[in-house]
Amino acid sequence: MKRLFGLVALVLLGVSAAWAQAEAQPESRTTNGPVMSFESVEVDYGIIQQNAEPYREFHFTNTGDAPLIISNAKGSCGCTVPEWPKEPIAPGASNIIKVRYATNRIGAFSKTVTLTTNEADGQHVLRIKGEVLQPAQPASESGSDDHR
Repeated sequence: MKRLFGLVALVLLGVSAAWAQAEAQPESRTTNGPVMSFESVEVDYGIIQQNAEPYREFHFTNTGDAPLIISNAKGSCGCTVPEWPKEPIAPGASNIIKVRYATNRIGAFSKTVTLTTNEADGQHVLRIKGEVLQPAQPASESGSDDHR
């Protein structure tokens, strides 16, 4: 019985020592390629007037360990036009995706821009939303109090 108890204790001691050693070793994390990290993937234009400033920006950083290449950027319709850097973005470097929405269209909108990159996942979807109001009409002069 003593031998069995001693053997079990020895096995448990060995297993716990191996487990503790495995926990003590830091986990090595390698990125293995470019990683596009955005400050935000959605921009809210808010409520704007018709024909207001149409451009908004998405800021990003390549947090990976290889150059990031954006091979394409496509708006969900012709009213949403993206501009993107055509040159590779080095690891640690930041840049912007500029998006133009046609603010001549009145009403609420929600559009997307799909980016194609050389990352492992290969795609990002950016969103813009807001509402364009019709300009206020000047008051008519028919109701004036000018009686001569």
